[in-house]
Amino acid sequence: MADTVHSLAARAHDLLVGFLTEGPSPAGAAGLQDVVARGTALGPDGAWLVAVGHTCLGVLDLAHGRADQAVLRLDAAVAHGFNDCVMLHSAPLRPLHGDPRFQALYQRMRITQGDLDEVLWLHQEMQIMAREAQDASVDDIGRLDTGVSPLPQAPMPTRAPHTPGVLVTRLDLSVTRSALQRVALKAQFRRSGGNTALDLIDGPWDPVRARRDAWDADASDSRRQRAAEARAFVERPGAGAVLLPCPPLGTIAYPA
Repeated sequence: MADTVHSLAARAHDLLVGFLTEGPSPAGAAGLQDVVARGTALGPDGAWLVAVGHTCLGVLDLAHGRADQAVLRLDAAVAHGFNDCVMLHSAPLRPLHGDPRFQALYQRMRITQGDLDEVLWLHQEMQIMAREAQDASVDDIGRLDTGVSPLPQAPMPTRAPHTPGVLVTRLDLSVTRSALQRVALKAQFRRSGGNTALDLIDGPWDPVRARRDAWDADASDSRRQRAAEARAFVERPGAGAVLLPCPPLGTIAYPA
């Protein structure tokens, strides 16, 4: 079956979720190389997926001490439309800021104010979700009911971006969500299964407290989902649609 942008994006998503939940592997890196090749074959519509592959491989190179190769990968990503200047200010990428080759590729990137606003929101949402996943794991300690609570998610922006590079960051948020959900649900199913086993064997399981825990969990889930929905990205009136250079290197504070 021939690749489509949608099918290849789904493949890239699954590969990257595997990286986050199971760790990097040679097979995963080979899969990203395949995404680059297949995205190239799709032509201009697949360019942003080529950028996804090069960016992720570059981050892996940097993590393994191959800074020269990382810069080459990021340069190729920029050539295919990557313009996430916010990501390039994250802690893992900051060691490259002093490299003249990195400075040169950064200066080639262009983004609109509207797209930059969204990219900042996408990275902020990744940080919020990571914190909420940690909070939820603490809240589940000692919980006796058998329910499972999915992590709340703010709506993904649906605006038409001015630059296809924004799609790279949207995929990054989608991957982060899926990875956090997978880890959280695995832990919750393990807790739920343990509580079910206690009930079946008539062990030290308190059904009254379990019902109370279930009600409390439902109330907390509803509250968190409402808060997530209230965080939905809203395009700022007057945000420009003109391509501009990214903010100078070193001037963006990565969302905390």
